[in-house]
Amino acid sequence: MIGKTALVTGASRGVGARTAVLLATAGADVVINYRERKVLAERVSQDIVRLGRRAPTARADLTDPGAVRRMFTAVARTFDKLDLLVLNASGGLEKDRPPDYAHRLNVDAQLRVVDLALPLMPVGGRVVYVTSHHAHFYGRRPTIAEYEPVAASKRAGEDALRARLDELTERGLHLVVVSGDVIERTVTAVLLERARPEIFQHKRTRLGKLLDVDEFATAVARAARDPGLGHGTTIYVGSTD
Repeated sequence: MIGKTALVTGASRGVGARTAVLLATAGADVVINYRERKVLAERVSQDIVRLGRRAPTARADLTDPGAVRRMFTAVARTFDKLDLLVLNASGGLEKDRPPDYAHRLNVDAQLRVVDLALPLMPVGGRVVYVTSHHAHFYGRRPTIAEYEPVAASKRAGEDALRARLDELTERGLHLVVVSGDVIERTVTAVLLERARPEIFQHKRTRLGKLLDVDEFATAVARAARDPGLGHGTTIYVGSTD
């Protein structure tokens, strides 16, 4: 991936941060998008710089159109292209957000980011959409009630991206979706376990452990790098039960 440039949304911690470092380890320069955790984002950037790659941080709440436009203006000034776009940021369980926040972040914001990234993406570029099994299989399998607004909106976000497969094909770009089981110690897992501890205990007993950040981030990095993955492919990580 020497010479490649990536942007990872929600990259100040968790899966996004680890994915950014893995891409840099493979030789990519990586833009670290974050909403508010500047100190954490700068630590990720420093880790990447120590690997000999560039890693500018880009603060932008993805639900703020102006902030996202400014982020891409800065990206265009720093790099002449964007080979990889990893759509990792998501949310909707936060208590201090408006009722439509999940849809605004997981659908509207995702499409806005893609629209602004496309002019920078050369032939051979790739968009990676990060989701969960509860969202990917929404409507086909039951989900946790507390997570339903997130699951529904993330499924809608995935559907909206898949509806643009032909457009991406015309541009010479690929979409890969990575869907994972619940990931230990992530914000989503912590919030859901507080609401439904019995479900998590059952999963740990049955599976031995939950998926961890490194396992999932490795799959996301593979989705960004593996030339053998077809357009519209879904990679499943962890149990799909």
